[in-house]
Amino acid sequence: MKKSIFIIVLLFSSIVSFATQTKIIVRAKAKDAKFIGSSLGGAYVIIRNTANNKILAEGKTSGSTGNTNLIMKTPRERGNLITNDQTAKFLATIDIDEPTFISIQVVSPFNNRQAQVKASTELWLIPGKDILGDGIILEIPGFIIDTLKPRTHQFISLNSIKNKPFKIKTNIVMMCGCVIDKGGIWNSDEIEVKGILKKNGVYFKDIDMLLTETNLFEGNTTLHSAGNYELTVYAYNPKNGNTGVDKINYVIYE
Repeated sequence: MKKSIFIIVLLFSSIVSFATQTKIIVRAKAKDAKFIGSSLGGAYVIIRNTANNKILAEGKTSGSTGNTNLIMKTPRERGNLITNDQTAKFLATIDIDEPTFISIQVVSPFNNRQAQVKASTELWLIPGKDILGDGIILEIPGFIIDTLKPRTHQFISLNSIKNKPFKIKTNIVMMCGCVIDKGGIWNSDEIEVKGILKKNGVYFKDIDMLLTETNLFEGNTTLHSAGNYELTVYAYNPKNGNTGVDKINYVIYE
Protein backbone atom coordinates (compact mmCIF):
# COMPACT_ATOMS: atom_id res chain seq x y z
CA MET A 1 0.00 0.00 0.00
CA LYS A 2 2.78 2.38 0.99
CA LYS A 3 4.65 1.48 -2.20
CA SER A 4 1.58 2.34 -4.30
CA ILE A 5 1.19 5.71 -2.58
CA PHE A 6 4.89 6.42 -3.14
CA ILE A 7 4.56 5.64 -6.86
CA ILE A 8 1.51 7.91 -7.18
CA VAL A 9 3.29 10.75 -5.41
CA LEU A 10 6.35 10.23 -7.61
CA LEU A 11 4.28 10.30 -10.76
CA PHE A 12 2.46 13.45 -9.62
CA SER A 13 5.77 15.12 -8.79
CA SER A 14 7.08 14.23 -12.23
CA ILE A 15 4.05 15.79 -13.90
CA VAL A 16 4.32 18.96 -11.81
CA SER A 17 8.04 19.24 -12.50
CA PHE A 18 7.38 19.55 -16.22
CA ALA A 19 5.12 22.59 -15.69
CA THR A 20 6.89 25.81 -16.63
CA GLN A 21 6.08 29.26 -15.38
CA THR A 22 5.15 31.43 -18.35
CA LYS A 23 4.48 35.16 -18.06
CA ILE A 24 2.07 37.17 -20.17
CA ILE A 25 1.16 40.86 -20.01
CA VAL A 26 -2.34 41.95 -21.00
CA ARG A 27 -3.33 45.58 -21.48
CA ALA A 28 -6.58 47.37 -22.31
CA LYS A 29 -6.31 50.45 -24.50
CA ALA A 30 -9.14 52.88 -25.15
CA LYS A 31 -9.93 53.45 -28.82
CA ASP A 32 -8.12 56.59 -30.04
CA ALA A 33 -6.77 57.13 -26.53
CA LYS A 34 -4.59 55.69 -23.78
CA PHE A 35 -4.45 52.69 -21.47
CA ILE A 36 -7.02 51.78 -18.82
CA GLY A 37 -5.48 51.62 -15.39
CA SER A 38 -5.77 52.42 -11.71
CA SER A 39 -7.26 55.91 -12.08
CA LEU A 40 -10.40 54.39 -13.63
CA GLY A 41 -10.52 51.28 -11.47
CA GLY A 42 -8.78 49.07 -14.02
CA ALA A 43 -9.94 46.65 -16.69
CA TYR A 44 -10.79 43.08 -15.64
CA VAL A 45 -8.82 40.36 -17.41
CA ILE A 46 -9.71 36.66 -17.60
CA ILE A 47 -7.35 34.15 -19.22
CA ARG A 48 -8.77 30.70 -19.98
CA ASN A 49 -7.60 27.40 -21.44
CA THR A 50 -9.85 27.09 -24.50
CA ALA A 51 -9.81 23.26 -24.32
CA ASN A 52 -11.70 23.08 -21.03
CA ASN A 53 -12.60 26.74 -20.33
CA LYS A 54 -10.56 26.57 -17.12
CA ILE A 55 -9.51 29.96 -15.78
CA LEU A 56 -5.72 30.13 -15.73
CA ALA A 57 -5.43 33.68 -14.39
CA GLU A 58 -7.64 36.67 -13.69
CA GLY A 59 -7.30 40.14 -12.23
CA LYS A 60 -7.36 43.85 -12.96
CA THR A 61 -4.97 46.05 -14.88
CA SER A 62 -3.15 48.57 -12.73
CA GLY A 63 -0.77 51.43 -13.39
CA SER A 64 -0.89 54.70 -15.28
CA THR A 65 -2.68 55.55 -18.51
CA GLY A 66 0.73 55.83 -20.16
CA ASN A 67 2.87 58.48 -21.81
CA THR A 68 0.65 60.80 -23.87
CA ASN A 69 3.40 61.90 -26.26
CA LEU A 70 4.51 58.32 -26.88
CA ILE A 71 1.01 56.96 -27.43
CA MET A 72 -0.77 59.83 -29.16
CA LYS A 73 1.87 62.02 -30.82
CA THR A 74 4.89 59.90 -31.79
CA PRO A 75 4.70 58.17 -35.19
CA ARG A 76 4.88 54.45 -34.53
CA GLU A 77 7.40 52.25 -36.29
CA ARG A 78 7.46 48.48 -36.22
CA GLY A 79 9.11 47.16 -33.08
CA ASN A 80 8.84 50.39 -31.10
CA LEU A 81 7.06 50.11 -27.75
CA ILE A 82 4.20 52.41 -26.78
CA THR A 83 4.38 51.44 -23.10
CA ASN A 84 6.82 51.83 -20.22
CA ASP A 85 7.20 50.31 -16.75
CA GLN A 86 4.40 52.49 -15.32
CA THR A 87 1.83 51.81 -18.05
CA ALA A 88 -1.24 49.91 -16.82
CA LYS A 89 -1.11 46.15 -17.25
CA PHE A 90 -2.15 42.78 -15.88
CA LEU A 91 0.81 40.45 -15.48
CA ALA A 92 -0.09 36.77 -15.27
CA THR A 93 2.25 33.91 -14.44
CA ILE A 94 0.80 30.65 -15.72
CA ASP A 95 2.10 27.12 -15.19
CA ILE A 96 1.81 25.03 -18.36
CA ASP A 97 3.57 21.86 -19.50
CA GLU A 98 2.74 22.05 -23.20
CA PRO A 99 1.70 24.67 -25.76
CA THR A 100 -1.76 25.80 -24.70
CA PHE A 101 -4.34 27.65 -26.75
CA ILE A 102 -5.77 30.38 -24.53
CA SER A 103 -8.52 32.95 -24.69
CA ILE A 104 -8.13 36.41 -23.18
CA GLN A 105 -11.18 38.47 -22.29
CA VAL A 106 -11.08 42.04 -21.03
CA VAL A 107 -14.07 43.75 -19.41
CA SER A 108 -13.66 47.51 -19.22
CA PRO A 109 -14.22 49.95 -17.65
CA PHE A 110 -14.74 47.67 -14.64
CA ASN A 111 -16.33 50.32 -12.41
CA ASN A 112 -18.59 51.95 -15.02
CA ARG A 113 -21.21 49.31 -15.78
CA GLN A 114 -23.27 51.38 -18.20
CA ALA A 115 -20.22 51.84 -20.44
CA GLN A 116 -18.70 48.35 -20.14
CA VAL A 117 -17.31 46.67 -23.22
CA LYS A 118 -15.96 43.13 -23.60
CA ALA A 119 -13.02 42.54 -25.93
CA SER A 120 -11.33 39.20 -26.50
CA THR A 121 -8.71 37.35 -28.49
CA GLU A 122 -7.10 33.90 -28.67
CA LEU A 123 -3.49 32.75 -29.02
CA TRP A 124 -1.00 30.01 -28.27
CA LEU A 125 0.95 30.22 -25.03
CA ILE A 126 4.18 28.20 -25.14
CA PRO A 127 5.89 26.99 -21.93
CA GLY A 128 8.68 29.34 -20.87
CA LYS A 129 8.12 31.72 -23.80
CA ASP A 130 7.06 34.92 -22.04
CA ILE A 131 4.95 37.58 -23.77
CA LEU A 132 6.13 40.84 -22.25
CA GLY A 133 6.92 44.36 -23.50
CA ASP A 134 3.70 45.86 -24.82
CA GLY A 135 2.19 42.40 -24.33
CA ILE A 136 -1.27 41.64 -25.65
CA ILE A 137 -3.22 44.88 -26.20
CA LEU A 138 -6.99 44.74 -26.54
CA GLU A 139 -8.80 47.81 -27.84
CA ILE A 140 -11.82 49.11 -25.92
CA PRO A 141 -14.08 51.32 -28.06
CA GLY A 142 -16.54 53.87 -26.72
CA PHE A 143 -17.02 56.85 -24.43
CA ILE A 144 -17.96 56.87 -20.75
CA ILE A 145 -21.11 59.00 -20.57
CA ASP A 146 -22.83 59.99 -17.32
CA THR A 147 -25.96 62.13 -17.51
CA LEU A 148 -25.98 64.48 -14.53
CA LYS A 149 -29.12 66.51 -15.18
CA PRO A 150 -31.89 65.50 -15.07
CA ARG A 151 -31.17 62.66 -12.65
CA THR A 152 -32.29 59.09 -13.21
CA HIS A 153 -36.00 58.70 -12.37
CA GLN A 154 -36.21 62.27 -11.12
CA PHE A 155 -39.76 63.60 -10.57
CA ILE A 156 -40.01 67.20 -11.78
CA SER A 157 -42.99 69.51 -11.34
CA LEU A 158 -44.28 70.95 -14.62
CA ASN A 159 -44.86 74.30 -12.91
CA SER A 160 -41.18 74.50 -11.95
CA ILE A 161 -40.01 74.35 -15.59
CA LYS A 162 -42.81 76.15 -17.48
CA ASN A 163 -41.53 78.93 -19.72
CA LYS A 164 -37.94 78.15 -18.69
CA PRO A 165 -35.08 76.42 -20.49
CA PHE A 166 -34.90 72.78 -19.40
CA LYS A 167 -31.18 72.05 -19.05
CA ILE A 168 -29.47 68.79 -19.94
CA LYS A 169 -25.98 68.10 -18.52
CA THR A 170 -23.73 65.17 -19.34
CA ASN A 171 -20.17 64.27 -18.38
CA ILE A 172 -18.19 62.50 -21.11
CA VAL A 173 -14.66 61.07 -21.00
CA MET A 174 -12.66 58.66 -23.12
CA MET A 175 -12.69 55.00 -22.06
CA CYS A 176 -9.34 55.51 -20.31
CA GLY A 177 -10.66 58.53 -18.41
CA CYS A 178 -8.78 60.95 -20.67
CA VAL A 179 -10.33 64.39 -20.79
CA ILE A 180 -12.32 65.93 -23.64
CA ASP A 181 -11.72 69.63 -24.12
CA LYS A 182 -11.97 72.30 -26.79
CA GLY A 183 -8.87 72.16 -28.98
CA GLY A 184 -7.28 69.42 -26.85
CA ILE A 185 -5.89 66.06 -27.91
CA TRP A 186 -9.44 64.75 -27.59
CA ASN A 187 -11.06 67.76 -29.17
CA SER A 188 -14.73 68.40 -28.38
CA ASP A 189 -15.12 70.10 -31.77
CA GLU A 190 -14.58 66.70 -33.42
CA ILE A 191 -17.21 64.90 -31.34
CA GLU A 192 -20.93 65.16 -32.01
CA VAL A 193 -22.94 65.05 -28.79
CA LYS A 194 -26.71 65.01 -28.92
CA GLY A 195 -29.71 64.10 -26.77
CA ILE A 196 -32.63 62.14 -28.18
CA LEU A 197 -35.80 62.72 -26.18
CA LYS A 198 -38.84 60.48 -26.08
CA LYS A 199 -42.14 61.23 -24.38
CA ASN A 200 -44.35 58.30 -23.35
CA GLY A 201 -42.30 56.00 -25.57
CA VAL A 202 -42.61 58.17 -28.71
CA TYR A 203 -39.82 60.23 -30.30
CA PHE A 204 -40.17 63.85 -29.23
CA LYS A 205 -37.11 65.88 -30.28
CA ASP A 206 -33.33 66.09 -30.61
CA ILE A 207 -31.24 68.30 -28.35
CA ASP A 208 -27.88 69.65 -29.50
CA MET A 209 -25.24 69.61 -26.75
CA LEU A 210 -22.03 71.65 -26.57
CA LEU A 211 -18.99 71.64 -24.31
CA THR A 212 -19.22 74.19 -21.48
CA GLU A 213 -16.18 73.06 -19.47
CA THR A 214 -13.77 70.12 -19.52
CA ASN A 215 -15.77 66.90 -20.11
CA LEU A 216 -19.11 68.65 -19.48
CA PHE A 217 -21.65 69.00 -22.29
CA GLU A 218 -24.90 70.93 -21.96
CA GLY A 219 -28.05 71.51 -23.97
CA ASN A 220 -31.40 73.22 -23.50
CA THR A 221 -34.96 72.47 -24.50
CA THR A 222 -38.48 73.43 -23.41
CA LEU A 223 -41.09 71.06 -22.02
CA HIS A 224 -44.75 72.05 -21.87
CA SER A 225 -46.54 68.90 -20.77
CA ALA A 226 -46.39 66.12 -18.21
CA GLY A 227 -45.33 62.61 -19.12
CA ASN A 228 -42.74 59.86 -18.83
CA TYR A 229 -39.58 61.02 -20.58
CA GLU A 230 -36.63 59.00 -21.80
CA LEU A 231 -33.36 60.78 -22.63
CA THR A 232 -30.64 59.09 -24.69
CA VAL A 233 -27.36 60.98 -24.94
CA TYR A 234 -24.83 59.84 -27.53
CA ALA A 235 -21.32 60.85 -28.51
CA TYR A 236 -19.95 60.16 -32.00
CA ASN A 237 -16.58 60.87 -33.58
CA PRO A 238 -16.98 60.66 -37.36
CA LYS A 239 -13.20 60.52 -37.90
CA ASN A 240 -12.83 57.10 -36.32
CA GLY A 241 -16.37 55.85 -35.74
CA ASN A 242 -16.06 55.87 -31.96
CA THR A 243 -19.45 55.94 -30.20
CA GLY A 244 -20.94 55.95 -26.71
CA VAL A 245 -24.43 56.16 -25.19
CA ASP A 246 -26.12 56.83 -21.86
CA LYS A 247 -29.84 56.55 -21.25
CA ILE A 248 -32.02 57.76 -18.36
CA ASN A 249 -35.72 58.15 -17.57
CA TYR A 250 -37.44 60.94 -15.66
CA VAL A 251 -40.99 62.08 -14.99
CA ILE A 252 -42.68 65.46 -15.48
CA TYR A 253 -45.85 65.70 -13.40
CA GLU A 254 -48.71 68.20 -13.16
